[in-house]
Parts: sequence; structure tokens; C-alpha cells
Amino acid sequence: MNRSLIAIALALAASVAAAQSAPYDDRYERQPAAENVSYGYADVLRVDPIYESVVVREPREECYEREGQYRGRSGGDPTGGTVLGAIIGGVIGNQVGKGDGRRAATVAGAVIGGAIGHDVDKNNGSASARRERAGEVCRVVEVQREERRVVGYDVEYRYRGEVFMSRLDYDPGERMRVRVSIAPAD
Repeated sequence: MNRSLIAIALALAASVAAAQSAPYDDRYERQPAAENVSYGYADVLRVDPIYESVVVREPREECYEREGQYRGRSGGDPTGGTVLGAIIGGVIGNQVGKGDGRRAATVAGAVIGGAIGHDVDKNNGSASARRERAGEVCRVVEVQREERRVVGYDVEYRYRGEVFMSRLDYDPGERMRVRVSIAPAD
């Protein structure tokens, strides 16, 4: 059993020696990103907006004047029917009551008879007349238009004497905060 322990110990020692003799490659060693990061401020030299054309659809109400035609009866002048109805209504009203009541009934009969005669004469006319009637008609339509929108900004800035360019989704103003990360070159 002692021989097997000695063999294992020798194998471990040989693997450690081989690992130490191999060249060191730091590309596979990772360090936390926060250790080599700092922040500073850069002077903004130029900001160019980036535009994109966008199709916008929106509802809009459209109204217009419309003239239409409709058929109506033309009874001509309804004066004859009104007069005839007033006479007949007055005669009927005169048959009702006595004294002052008779006079009131006669007047009421004449008025009612005149109105009825006017309507009868108007409705018995021919249906050949056309009359124009205007009105406003409104409807909702979808209007399509093209619009230019800012989708980003190309920003040129200087940090510690060097000029850099970045595309941002906002306008940074005169100065902008930058993140500086230091890493060994390969």
C-alpha cells in the first residue's frame, strides 16, 4: 500500500512540475471588470443627428357639403284649400252652441278647417317636383404621411487629447461622461 501512495505522490509532483515549466498565457485568466475601470469627462466636439423616415397613419375627419334631390308633391298654391276649409269649418262651428258660444265655435271651426284644408291641398298635389336639399356629410378617413424622426446621434468627443466617435441614442450636450477600461494588449 505504501508503494501506491508513493506512486500517486510522484505523479502529482510530475504534473505540477510540468505545469510550472509551460509558458504563462494570461488570455485565459479573467479578472473582474470593475478593477480596471474608471470614469472621466470628455469634451463633445460635434453632434450629428441621425434621421429615419417613418410612415405615420392617423385618422382625420373630412366634411363636405352635399346637395341631394328628393321628390316631393307640388300642390301648387294651397290658398284655395285653406279658404275652402275655413268656410266649411266655420259653417260646422256655427251649428254648435248658442249665443257667445256659437261665435267661439264658429271661429274655432274656421281655424281648424283652414288648417285641415291647407294640409289636404298640399298632400293632393302631383309627385313630379324635385327639390334640392343641401347638408354636410362627414366621414373619418385614414391619412398617411411621411415624417422624419431622430433615431440617434453621431458624437465626436475628445478625451485626454485623443478624438473618439460614438453613436448614442441621446444628445450628450457639451460634456459627456466616459468609462475608461484598461487591459493589457495581446
